[in-house]
Amino acid sequence: MVGSCFRLMLAIALFVPLNVRAADQPNVVFLLADDLGYRELGSFGQELIKTPHLDRLAQQGMKLTQHYCGNAVCAPSRCVLMTGKHPGHAYIRSNKSTPPEGQEPIPENEVTLGELMQAEGYVTGAFGKWGLGGPDSCGQPLDQGFDRFFGYLCQSHAHSYYPSYLRSDRGRIELDNNPAINGHANFAKGDDRSDPKSYNQFKGTDYAPDRINAAALDFIRANKDKPFFCYYPTVIPHVALHVPDEDLKPYHDLGWNDPPFTKEGGYGYTPHFTPRAAYAAMITRMDQYIGNILNLLDELDLADNTLVVFSSDNGTTHLDKEVDYTFFKSVGELRGLKGSLYEGGVRVPTVVRWPGRVKAGSQSDYVSGFEDWMPTILKAVEAKTKAPANTDGVSILPTLLGTQQPERPFLYREFAGYGGQQTVRVDDWKAVRQNLNKSKTIKTELYNIAEDIGEQNDVAADHPDVLQKLERMMAEQHVKSNLFPLRAIDGR
Repeated sequence: MVGSCFRLMLAIALFVPLNVRAADQPNVVFLLADDLGYRELGSFGQELIKTPHLDRLAQQGMKLTQHYCGNAVCAPSRCVLMTGKHPGHAYIRSNKSTPPEGQEPIPENEVTLGELMQAEGYVTGAFGKWGLGGPDSCGQPLDQGFDRFFGYLCQSHAHSYYPSYLRSDRGRIELDNNPAINGHANFAKGDDRSDPKSYNQFKGTDYAPDRINAAALDFIRANKDKPFFCYYPTVIPHVALHVPDEDLKPYHDLGWNDPPFTKEGGYGYTPHFTPRAAYAAMITRMDQYIGNILNLLDELDLADNTLVVFSSDNGTTHLDKEVDYTFFKSVGELRGLKGSLYEGGVRVPTVVRWPGRVKAGSQSDYVSGFEDWMPTILKAVEAKTKAPANTDGVSILPTLLGTQQPERPFLYREFAGYGGQQTVRVDDWKAVRQNLNKSKTIKTELYNIAEDIGEQNDVAADHPDVLQKLERMMAEQHVKSNLFPLRAIDGR
């Protein structure tokens, strides 16, 4: 009943003509990388991969050093971002494909950040990978608060950077890839894996991220005189390792010992002759796309009135034969990768720029998460519409503006995938559970993140009072999901 009433109020608000910009009504640009690790930007300690535009963004704004994505993989992380609900309350709690195209859709009655921005008179656009509902579902973006969409609705479709088509609003456009490159293609029998030319079959002509970036730039140009919310969930650097050859040369010239990814045994995405160079080049190309957006904001004289956020949907992929996370030190001192609720899977590089409001060159270790962006952005634009009462976020606007705010009471995560996991963080204490869908026995680990950022020393036996408190919070924050159960807890 609450959700239905809230959507009715939103529908009424959307009939109000709010196309004229208020003098101080800021634009919002939310940039989201795909599988980018905590240490894969220069501003967060990366030494091998060049990210000049994002490093400049960090110099012009604030780095959030303890920011957590919504979950350990794509769809549930994006669900937290769009709905403002942590994973114990969110509808999507793991990836779940709905062939032939799309993932499990968020329900029609969910209230999204896009809808809330529309209610405030913002023109809304999403460009890149959606992952919260296929083309004929209630979850597709034009039914969830976005006026414009261009890119991939489906995560599996997004495994190829050279597909046959992309989605544009409710239709599709054909790309000049003949044939399209399957993101999981492999060598034919008899192909010579030692010959660089054998890898040409995994290269296409029409690079989808170029199209997506152009659509986002067109959206900003078209709406430069209106308040706009541009959500840019780029597909980079998620594998497959697809990147134009011209981007590879600067990294080839560094002379890295770069053994080919040959896909022996058939597992993984498409082969690549120089996977380290390809991965680095993909991130640098993503950086250039973001640079194009930042440069356009400058060109249109919009930068000073635009709140820009950059983050990642989860940590670096665990596919080490394709992405050499050890070579790049992708998560640095953190434990865990994509698919894990240890720090390396969910602590992500995050930067916020808002000239004149967020101090340039600043940094905050305030603990925050994706559920916080809904109330933070609404507060930043001085929205009359408030987030639904059943959301879980805390506005971190005071932190962004350089003032003190109380520490959040807790940050909770659960993930039905990769064996079933659960965590809660309170101050510097973090409780972790693993294998909740594999074992009937529940074991809770306890770490002090301030003293043990690598989560190497389980101190549960030494702090039974802390352990009991955090276990109680885990029980309180988990609402049973029939679609994405934690069987050891739910009794299934």
